[in-house]
Amino acid sequence: MKYTDIQQKSEAELVELVAATRDELRAERFRDRFTRKASIIRNAKLTIAQALTELTARRSLSDTK
Repeated sequence: MKYTDIQQKSEAELVELVAATRDELRAERFRDRFTRKASIIRNAKLTIAQALTELTARRSLSDTK
């Protein structure tokens, strides 16, 4: 998912995205080591980080107003 897509989502959608992606990451980590995919884990971690960064930026911006 691109960061521009993440920026266009609402706060509720971002929270839901983080929760769903964390579940996906957890499920992928507990798979058999021969069947799990490193790219899925890497992309999930990136998506979580981007969504949390955007949430933090929005919340800090609303606190300064």
